[in-house]
Amino acid sequence: MPFNIRRKKHRQGSALAYALVVLAATSIILVSILGFISSQIRNASYTLSREQAFQAAEQGIQFYKWYLAHQTDGRTAAQISAFWSSGTAYGVASDYVADVADPSGGDMGTYRLKVTPPASGSTIVTVTSTGEMNRFPGSTRTIRVRFRRPSWSENMVLANDDMRFGEGTVVTGKIQSNKGIRFDGYANNVVSSALTSYTDPDHSGGSEFGVHTHVNAPPSTGSTDSFRPLEAPPNAVPARPDVFAAGRQLGVASTDFNGVIAVLADMKANSNVSPNKYFASSGNSSSGRKIVLKPNHTFDTATVTYNTLTQDIISTGSVSNYSIPKNGIIFVEGNITLSGQINGDKITVVAANLTGSGAYASVYIPNDLLYTNFDGSDVIGVIAQQDVNVPYGSDTNLVIDAALVAQKGKVGRYNYGDHKDSITVNGAIATNERYGFAYIDGTGYTDRYLNYDNNLLYYPPPYFPTGTQYQVDLWEEL
Repeated sequence: MPFNIRRKKHRQGSALAYALVVLAATSIILVSILGFISSQIRNASYTLSREQAFQAAEQGIQFYKWYLAHQTDGRTAAQISAFWSSGTAYGVASDYVADVADPSGGDMGTYRLKVTPPASGSTIVTVTSTGEMNRFPGSTRTIRVRFRRPSWSENMVLANDDMRFGEGTVVTGKIQSNKGIRFDGYANNVVSSALTSYTDPDHSGGSEFGVHTHVNAPPSTGSTDSFRPLEAPPNAVPARPDVFAAGRQLGVASTDFNGVIAVLADMKANSNVSPNKYFASSGNSSSGRKIVLKPNHTFDTATVTYNTLTQDIISTGSVSNYSIPKNGIIFVEGNITLSGQINGDKITVVAANLTGSGAYASVYIPNDLLYTNFDGSDVIGVIAQQDVNVPYGSDTNLVIDAALVAQKGKVGRYNYGDHKDSITVNGAIATNERYGFAYIDGTGYTDRYLNYDNNLLYYPPPYFPTGTQYQVDLWEEL
């Protein structure tokens, strides 16, 4: 075969081999590109589906928030308890599952709700919502939210009057009033008022901020009682971390003290069911009942008569002993002198005259009222229709472990013209009128310590007044 013919065939063979190599490489590249594009499309679709599952889970949370509002807003503690124990609340006895619609009207997935109702003595509801899309079954997103009804025990001091906290007062916990607050002590938490400005009744001059101080700003020391222009509109509210460690808030929502009457009626109804404890009125405003709580889950009680000027006991009847009721409510249709110690109990002691005649009832605390445990297993609530008062013959150094409410009167001590050393309240105070255990003339308790019990945030006393709505307390994705 001629050389040129062999060379031509060799070139043709080489071109064919080269073409095959190029074709193979191109095929590999195209297959890789198509695979990459396909995987990216699938990954994008999966990512979209995951985001849609998250949105579905969030939709479930928002639905349950709406559901709670329609089922529980404005209800009493007893009505809410009945709702949770009825077995019909969505998501409690069994999972609640709902479809998630797509824009065209079909179903694109579901959300599934698991609900943990409040434990005894708590207002906490936990809702776990899981979203899942039909396109990727098994690929889910889950959100857990904690709801609670804010209790009156969430503030160290909650008031319905102008308030004044003097120098030397140290407060741990939130302070809030429907009116103005003059604060000259040291606040570790937020101090808030429903007012943006008010006229301080303790001095003349113009209006100052709803929460203001008369303490001189550093490096100056001391305080002045006269009007403080820098603590008044139209100036900007100064930070003053030397007084307000966590700041102050103005124009917050007010709290309805008149609404507590419904809570008192509910407590009376729940105390009057055997084996719970209701004690009828003696019909005499100078008499009442002494209650001494005991760490063995019982309490001693006896009828008493009072010195109406000092609120001290002058005579005591025979003593009876009862078990602390299971629902934690002790209701007296009259005055109460309260002291003692608990160990592992949650209890609310109520003094209220709801008979329609006679004087409003008060609670007097002359001696220590104590917890054994500070882990939330011990809780005491004290609710008085009129005053929660520390009488004349009180301990020189007094400790009160409790959440205190005075619906129509005040939490505090009258000016008996005497001198006591220290009073410590570990708990919370809600007072309709201006609270106080000391007076500007130097009488009363020299040292006053108000320490908020953080356990009251999630475990208020039984049947304690709460806000009207469940609020989101914690949000997390699992």
